[in-house]
Amino acid sequence: MGEPAWVRGLREVLDGEVDASPRRRAEYSSDASNYRVPPAAVVFPRSDADVAAALGFARAEGLSITARGAGTSVAGNAIGPGLVLDFSRHLNAILELDPAAGVARVQPGVVQAALQRRAAPHGLRLGPDPSTQDRCTLGGMIGNNACGPRAVAWGRTSGAVRQVRIIDGTGSERVLGNDLAAVPGLPEFTRSRLATVRTELGRFGRQASGYALEHLLPEQGSAVAKAFVGTEGTCGLLLDATVGLVPLPRATVLVVLGYPDMATAADDVATVLAAAPIAVEGIDARLVDTVRAHRGSVPELPRGGGWMFVELAAETGDEARARAVELCRTAHAQDSRIVIDARDAARLWRIRADGAGLAGRTPDGRPAWPGWEDAAVPPERLGAYLREFGELMRDHGVDGLLYGHLGDGCIHVRLDLPIAVAPSRFRSFLFDAADQVVRFGGSLSGEHGDGRARSELLARMYSPAVLAAFAEFKALFDPNDLLNPGVLVRPRPVDADLRLPGVPIWPAAGGFAYPGDGDLATAVHRCVGIGKCRADSRGSGGVMCPSFLATADEKDSTRGRARVLQEVVRGELDPRSVAVAESLDLCLSCKACRSECPAGIDMATYKSEVLHHRYAGRLRPRDHYVLGRLPSWLAAASRLPRVANALAANSFLRRWGLRAAGMDARREIPVLADRTFRQQWASRADRTGPPGGPGVLLWVDTFTDTFDPDIAWAAIELIESTGVRVRPVERRVCCGLTWISTGQLDGARKRLRATLTELDGHVRAGGTVIGLEPSCTAVLRSDLPELLPDDPRAAPTAAAVRTLAEFLDAQPGWQPPDRTGTSVVVQPHCHQHATAGFDADRRILARAGAEVTEIAGCCGLAGNFGMQAGHYDISAAVAENGLLPALRDHGDAVLLADGFSCRTQALQLGGRTGTHLAQFLH
Repeated sequence: MGEPAWVRGLREVLDGEVDASPRRRAEYSSDASNYRVPPAAVVFPRSDADVAAALGFARAEGLSITARGAGTSVAGNAIGPGLVLDFSRHLNAILELDPAAGVARVQPGVVQAALQRRAAPHGLRLGPDPSTQDRCTLGGMIGNNACGPRAVAWGRTSGAVRQVRIIDGTGSERVLGNDLAAVPGLPEFTRSRLATVRTELGRFGRQASGYALEHLLPEQGSAVAKAFVGTEGTCGLLLDATVGLVPLPRATVLVVLGYPDMATAADDVATVLAAAPIAVEGIDARLVDTVRAHRGSVPELPRGGGWMFVELAAETGDEARARAVELCRTAHAQDSRIVIDARDAARLWRIRADGAGLAGRTPDGRPAWPGWEDAAVPPERLGAYLREFGELMRDHGVDGLLYGHLGDGCIHVRLDLPIAVAPSRFRSFLFDAADQVVRFGGSLSGEHGDGRARSELLARMYSPAVLAAFAEFKALFDPNDLLNPGVLVRPRPVDADLRLPGVPIWPAAGGFAYPGDGDLATAVHRCVGIGKCRADSRGSGGVMCPSFLATADEKDSTRGRARVLQEVVRGELDPRSVAVAESLDLCLSCKACRSECPAGIDMATYKSEVLHHRYAGRLRPRDHYVLGRLPSWLAAASRLPRVANALAANSFLRRWGLRAAGMDARREIPVLADRTFRQQWASRADRTGPPGGPGVLLWVDTFTDTFDPDIAWAAIELIESTGVRVRPVERRVCCGLTWISTGQLDGARKRLRATLTELDGHVRAGGTVIGLEPSCTAVLRSDLPELLPDDPRAAPTAAAVRTLAEFLDAQPGWQPPDRTGTSVVVQPHCHQHATAGFDADRRILARAGAEVTEIAGCCGLAGNFGMQAGHYDISAAVAENGLLPALRDHGDAVLLADGFSCRTQALQLGGRTGTHLAQFLH
């Protein structure tokens, strides 16, 4: 079925893109909320004129319009059934930054962290700092009046906004500042509602629910721009905003206060606020235990079962420390800790950050959902509220991990409400929770806005007079209810449009086991849309998501792919459709999301599963057959390596062969070794190594065996230097990596069973298996038990697998050779990053004295991905995100890269030969 004629008509009046494809509609069907509303089309405006034209077209066609930035709305206010306008792709410029005046003018698609980076060299920053600051946009922050930990000092987004330029629902462009006359009828409206507004609105700092009409009052400066903030896209489309910046603190110190529980900590908020902190955050013991269980350890905390993290700022370090000492004296905590070192403070703050991500699961592993995730009460009533809220949770039989902005009285929690099977219980809880928070003089929302999650509940919080004022206010801007309908005014029911009900079980049928979820349908619905995959996390060592960093297209984010797969398991999209193929095409299968996504998405696994089903009983692309059987092809070629290398060196034959195999002809074919490792090992006179114990079995993968046998010899000598007996797996067996990456799971299982047969005796004797190629090691550690869950040999074998660095790091008395003064650029392999981590490698390099620069991000080749036709340009773009700039910046450094694909990419695109850790330490 072709696209509707109106889509073609819209495309004709815009410079920006219009996409009504099933794939794009799936990607934008949800945000970070519980709701699913597929749009009619997605528009990517390039200019103010495009925004105006799209709105005019929507008015003529009777379509609604929803504005969207990064799509991180937890309340469901970034989705809608008509046109969704994504401002993040093109309208993302910082138009002006005036350090002297302390202001910036930005387009709505500017990411908050980008503004912070521009402002920091001038000693300035934007005050509000929501947890999604590395991907949320200023337009979204203005839409829901975002806050964050430091709002206790610098206020909400409304406090930062000076002026906004908008297009309202009538198509009129308006500049909103401090003049009521900018909106026809607004002066009369304000005069007629003075008593109502003064009585019910603006009662405390985190009263975020509803419209912030208190800013219109004359005593508030008739601040129309501030009243526009938090309107959730229902009153106008933002074109640009002028925001005030605040000075960066000269010195800060962290104070951690320990209390018996979080409610008791909340009782002490008033004492803490008297110290004028810039952040007051709370966490409880269950959240800390969850972080400890996932991360292995947490920094030392004061005694207690609930903690407040209090950040103090001052002109000097001495003054900050003095203030910290005084706070510890006056607070009613049972224990305290003052943290001066910024690195130590960052490690402690990470407990809070990690906990926020991990709160998407209850301590026993059940999924937990938003919906009642940011209620707020006046801080002086917070302790009592927390105690009663705990009783409400018990009464409804729900669980969740609590944390939040204690200094502002705002509590975050995600609850294991049975949304999928009993939406009525979800609705019942929300109504009871709303009534409870209102009894405490609080707000349904403290910072996320109402959206689809809470707008229906506004009638529990406000009088009919206030609700009527909200409707009248919106009508001044949007009389035809064109902008984000169903939100705030004339709301949709809180249990309408939920994403989870009606999702069927996805049959396993030869796929992965999904031990934490049970099936693919449950697994892909782990994605709740918080969008960390859209963030540029390279500065903190992150990898996810390399394709999105290269294209800035939602299609190429982990979240975008998850949304498409959610439509597949719902039966809305055929797994064999073009939409699904496009969605998965640029996934590098790097597995970074497995470890970095707070929800635990593993898109590499999902892609393999879907490819398995897509081609079941059908012909596959020819590159699947070539790549799946690559170990066999290499084994054959290695019998005549000089002939194979000569053929590969002929440019005509190379290009012809690559094209015939479905590969990109711009790629080079790696050079085979003259003799494979196994050929060399077979001729070794003494092949036993030091005696004693089961020793170590070295997994010599296909790539090491046929291309880089010197790596295996270096590893053997290193292991023997520790006094441990080592021998390689002599029979040529395969981990099935190339079969898994192309979705040929039956073939992968066949090879893994053969591998288990070869390793089983060694593992049962208590031996260790050491892998040299990170991707193969990752298969043995993670994919093996998930593909063969019923084989009793799988789990013990996976548990016995180590990286070379893990083995060496654990050997008592072993010391690496001195590499003091050696400059090293390290490219960690993505699969190692995801399944084993890089800590052992870091410790060894530090003990060796090397001067290390660690590259963040994927190399871009990613096994077969960068070789396949159609992927070369993206592969090169990903390499430019980290690898290639690092090589240029460190021209004389040793390139340390354990991954064969990482070394290949560096050689082919950067002209640098990489070294394996075994060779570097040999």
